[in-house]
Amino acid sequence: MSQPHIAILDDEPEIRQVLSTALQEAGFQTSSFGRATEFEAALRRMTPDVCLVDLGLPDRDGLALVHRLALESGATIIIISGRAQVQDRVTGLELGADDYIIKPFDPAEVVARIRARLRKPAPQPEARTSRARFNGWVAEFDRYALIPDEGPEIPFSHAEGEVLRLFLESPKRLISRTQMLDALGGAAGESFDRAMDVRISRLRTKLGEDPRNPRLIKTIYGAGYIFLGDVSWG
Repeated sequence: MSQPHIAILDDEPEIRQVLSTALQEAGFQTSSFGRATEFEAALRRMTPDVCLVDLGLPDRDGLALVHRLALESGATIIIISGRAQVQDRVTGLELGADDYIIKPFDPAEVVARIRARLRKPAPQPEARTSRARFNGWVAEFDRYALIPDEGPEIPFSHAEGEVLRLFLESPKRLISRTQMLDALGGAAGESFDRAMDVRISRLRTKLGEDPRNPRLIKTIYGAGYIFLGDVSWG
């Protein structure tokens, strides 16, 4: 099995070196970039498994880049930034990041977070296809697109797709926060809970759900979530 490939985008050479060394010692392949233009050019010839993205870039708005990656890339996106305000973290997650690490960081934590994000649940043969139909929608996971019976298709991010697939593979069954953590990977705590809330809110919006009374993705307070749609795969 090939080593997972981690792309590092940070304008500070020392941080790129620290991350590259720690990740290579942990068994990952790495590519490092100091500018967004170099990084974007490289993406045309490589497909990383994880992108580590600093927000303070000299030639591009970091949040805009994260949003573009979330819409166009199948990679896991982890922001590494000195911006420690809650609103910065919320905005990063809302724009499609899978995780947010605050500088200064422990390289061992970055490695652990990446390993957690790359862990996948055991495959379920009956559901491991790229296309699912439910309640007037088609989800195409290979293209990251939601297609309504009427109207234009709506893109979704890699992070949103992970949550949507989890719901579609277990319709009409309660999914607890613990089960989400086990299935999707990550670190337990407020950051994970906030990330799940943000992704579910975005999915509800894209599915045209009434936030006060959603039809498909129901919150069971104190227990988790349940997806009430009828799902067929293939």
